[in-house]
Amino acid sequence: MSSNSVIKVENISKCYQIYDSPQDRLKQLLVPGDKKFYKEFWALNNISFDIQKGEAIGIIGRNGSGKSTLLQIISGTLAPTSGKVEVNGRIAALLELGSGFNPEYTGRENVYLNGSILGIPRKEMEIIFDDIAEFADIGDFIDQPVKTYSSGMMVRLAFAVQACIEPEILIVDEALAVGDMLFQKRCFSRMKALAEKGTTLLFVTHDIELVRTFTSRAILLNSGEIVKEGPSADVVLEYRKRMHQEESAYYQGVLGTNQSNTTEETNIVNDESNLELITSENEFGDKDGIILDVRISDSNGNDCNMFYPGEQIKIDITCMALKNMQNLNIGLRLRNKTGIKIYSWGSLNQDISIWSGRAGGKTFWDQEIERGTKLEASFVFQCNLGVDLYEVQVLFAQELDRYYREERMLHWIDEAAFFQVNMKQQEYFFGGACDLQMKSEINALVQNEKVKKGFVL
Repeated sequence: MSSNSVIKVENISKCYQIYDSPQDRLKQLLVPGDKKFYKEFWALNNISFDIQKGEAIGIIGRNGSGKSTLLQIISGTLAPTSGKVEVNGRIAALLELGSGFNPEYTGRENVYLNGSILGIPRKEMEIIFDDIAEFADIGDFIDQPVKTYSSGMMVRLAFAVQACIEPEILIVDEALAVGDMLFQKRCFSRMKALAEKGTTLLFVTHDIELVRTFTSRAILLNSGEIVKEGPSADVVLEYRKRMHQEESAYYQGVLGTNQSNTTEETNIVNDESNLELITSENEFGDKDGIILDVRISDSNGNDCNMFYPGEQIKIDITCMALKNMQNLNIGLRLRNKTGIKIYSWGSLNQDISIWSGRAGGKTFWDQEIERGTKLEASFVFQCNLGVDLYEVQVLFAQELDRYYREERMLHWIDEAAFFQVNMKQQEYFFGGACDLQMKSEINALVQNEKVKKGFVL
């Protein structure tokens, strides 16, 4: 293990023996010979990776892909069938709700019990106990038996213990999803502070937006194997591609979709636009409809990738339908350079506003679009964004439900375009992600009465 490596996983595999009945388990113990009365289930198969000090790593994948099993092996609560794990540093692990808690003990007693399990002397735990209690914020319940706690209170106390001991490695397995939004915000603020101090973070979550924005690297598991490892944005995109493939197979079964005319559809594209069907790492979709072009322009219609607050930005997305379709949606997402989603909007959002009476105009979702039809969607907005580099993700989808509850992606493109926002600091200046166009008014106060001088900024 290198000097900066804190977790090294080498060829880890985990096999479970699945018995059809208790009798088969007994036969396996009593019957001599090599006959197996069980089926083998490999939860993990030959997993290897290396994590450096201070990294924040996300592990994603479908249920049953082996994520929790992997974290249990790394934390030492589960032994692998083969392979080995080297860990350099104190681990704090939040793997299951209430794990390590004795339900008969009070919260206070369980805090000290957890400390002893982690090898922390009681005197040291006494020093940080007030910090733990304050972070958990469960009031007088700290002196009540844990068996009386709600699931939210349980996770509050469990995370407070693990986070306040300032571990060198913090492992979290989806447990924070139980807490309320305010507590989740507090947890991630704490995790960010720990990361800035050099703590290595390793966590499992189904929130791929969180993985994209909070981690620098991610690992995608499928059926117990690593299928993608690398920068978080790349791994999240691969995960979305795989989920899309599964959704497409489902909808083909439901709708009886026939993909046999792919050659004919490709000819339509070649004949009418002199473009070929694009295939790159940054995109996925059924390709029953495709995105042909993405263009960013200013208020004069000129191509532009540099804007200042207050200026108009226009994004044009040109698509083509390769089948007769309806219930279509053309949309985009804006992300800043750290991957945080700033805004998303689509033609269906516009239709929803029309249906609700908030806006006027003709809806697009219920229109029948003929095969070979080109569509250009224009998105115009005033730049109220802060200084940053922005990525434009674009999509062409079939929304089987008019409120985004059933979506079939025809074509999605990551990094379809970029634009930069700068600031003329001596003319107009603000800080943050967006301009709230806030106004301030200052009044001088004399003897508790306002003097109407109205200094307006």
